[in-house]
Amino acid sequence: MNTTPRLESAIKKLYTAFHNNTLNPECCQQCAVGNILDNTDSWKHLSDDHGALTLNYVGRVNQTLGRKFNGYTPLELLQIEHTFLKACGFQVPLHFKNNKPKDTTDKGVLFHGLSNVIAFLCRLDNVKNIMDYTKLFEIENDKPKYQLV
Repeated sequence: MNTTPRLESAIKKLYTAFHNNTLNPECCQQCAVGNILDNTDSWKHLSDDHGALTLNYVGRVNQTLGRKFNGYTPLELLQIEHTFLKACGFQVPLHFKNNKPKDTTDKGVLFHGLSNVIAFLCRLDNVKNIMDYTKLFEIENDKPKYQLV
């Protein structure tokens, strides 16, 4: 499957974080965007609230200047994080009074969040969703239409 360099890089980083237990939705360095940006938290200065979709002054300036962080614009980064947090079950933007999952680092919660993020990343790059497994269940004449390789 053809992917873009930024998509390939992001998926590798998210995959590694998931399997190394270094994916934490509540930490700006270990959330989806934090991992995509090499475990830095400088991206948090693009918005006033973690999980918000609104760029603040710094974010708007960077967006207007065409600045990209590991291939992603400031607005795309906010959308990625928003997608991740919502899919993990958080009420966004994050706030200690807002709803969140009981176990924020549960593998099932994180997998659901990552699945949604990867689907979003694929849409950003006009690539077919690599997480789509529905073809595995297509049948033709009561037999699987496609074979596992």
